[in-house]
Amino acid sequence: MTGKLIDGKVIGQEIRDEIKERVTALKEHGCQPGLAVVLVGENQASRTYVRNKQKSSSEVGMKSELIELPVTVSEKELLDHVTRLNNDDSIHGILVQLPLPDHIDENLVISAIDPTKDVDGFHPENVGKMIIGQKAFLSCTPYGIIKLLERTDTEISGKHAVIVGRSNIVGKPMGQLLLQRDATVTYCHSKTKDLASFTKQADILIVAIGKTKFITDEHIKEGAVVIDVGMNRDENGKLCGDVDFESAKTKASAITPVPGGVGPMTITMLLKNTLHSAEQASAEGRCSQQL
Repeated sequence: MTGKLIDGKVIGQEIRDEIKERVTALKEHGCQPGLAVVLVGENQASRTYVRNKQKSSSEVGMKSELIELPVTVSEKELLDHVTRLNNDDSIHGILVQLPLPDHIDENLVISAIDPTKDVDGFHPENVGKMIIGQKAFLSCTPYGIIKLLERTDTEISGKHAVIVGRSNIVGKPMGQLLLQRDATVTYCHSKTKDLASFTKQADILIVAIGKTKFITDEHIKEGAVVIDVGMNRDENGKLCGDVDFESAKTKASAITPVPGGVGPMTITMLLKNTLHSAEQASAEGRCSQQL
């Protein structure tokens, strides 16, 4: 048995094509969605992510603004930039690229972003609304995974989903979104004893722990759907995930590759959130973008 490949590039492109159509329609009503990205320092991985986000936003017809700040920027200066963007009606999405330097309080910066422009879905207001099932911006990676499952006709209701990892960005919101779709959810983490005894129960296994090829076929139930959120480098410097793809695909019914699985979906859902923000602003007469 070899698991079916869940192709995030193809599914992501389908959604981006839909986004592009809606952006075009919005621009015809005088509103161009605008995404602002704030980048602090010279982290190369962050620069690569930001470059991809800018390229993707441009491809769907969105305005893209990049604010580059030195690693020495003060917390106050960074917050001043966030305040300016909060008050700019031509900007509908604000993203502060993480991680930030140690002298800056990430939670303070995230909380300073207007929740209606928090297209990363990290603001406490959006997280709280998400947990109780109210309309909110959803964290982009879990949101993208939900779309991968939905568009591959993976049944979620009644299934046992096991999440390996409990980060605020992926693990915690992922479990909540699956719970809302009537899955039975188990969280596993670094303190979990006998991890395989839990992961082998999973109909849907989602792994986000940042450990190269940590999950193997020995952790996987025959026929499970495996979603690999990891982005690591192996001993040869090649991109790989938290799942040992070659062994896992012999047990899984469907599996995401790395790269080309979850990654393209994360940026796609960032664009979708920005579009939603712009559509809401347009409906409320808050879009000042001059076309």
